[in-house]
Order: sequence, then C-alpha cells, then structure tokens
Amino acid sequence: MAESPNVGSVVWFDLSVPDAESVRDFYRSVVGWEAKPLSMGDYDDYEMKRPADGQTVTGICHARGTNAKIPPQWLIYISVPDVAASAERCAEQGGAVLHGPREVGGKQFCVIRDPAGAVAALIEP
Repeated sequence: MAESPNVGSVVWFDLSVPDAESVRDFYRSVVGWEAKPLSMGDYDDYEMKRPADGQTVTGICHARGTNAKIPPQWLIYISVPDVAASAERCAEQGGAVLHGPREVGGKQFCVIRDPAGAVAALIEP
C-alpha cells in the first residue's frame, strides 16, 4: 500500500481553550479572521476564515468533552500513516502520549509531547 503524499506534513492546526468565544473575538480583531460556527451539539466551535477568500485556515475550539485535556496552545497536526504505531514509538523514544489515540472527523489522532516538552498532534491521512 502506498503512503499518502502528505505523510510527514503539517496538515492542520487549531487552538482549544476554555473560552473559545473570547479567543475567537481576539483573533477576529487582531488578525482579521472571520468566524463560522461549527456545531458540536450543545455548543459551537469555530472555523476561522481568511477575509479575502473565505478559506478556512484554522479552528478555535472549546476545551470541553473529548477536547477537555488538550493543552491551550496552537496545536499542529502532523500526518502519519498509523497513529497507534506512532504513539507507541513516541513513548519508546522518550516522549509521552497526552491524549488519545481516538477518532476525530473519521480519522485517528493523538496528542504527544516530545522529549523536549513540545506538543503536537498526530493524525492519519
């Protein structure tokens, strides 16, 4: 089976925080992003869009439910062919799996911390 061409690439980034509305408003004011609500059932997260073309460039999410343990920082998502295998190798190499693996948007993902303390998410293509 051939690997996806985006394996190893940063494919997304988002921010999970306790108060997504205030952070949404901060970035709308500071960088000019427009916000589109994304229903999570009983609350909304937000797709943040470039004003020039409406392209979604990131997400701002509530640290609730399955996102409650995700650290409040900009989180990059790196494409890997097998999240479970990469999570296992992370632990073997002196890192830590902070969250997951679990499904998000039909794909497996997890949040890891490397040996230097930096945090990233791994996601399957």
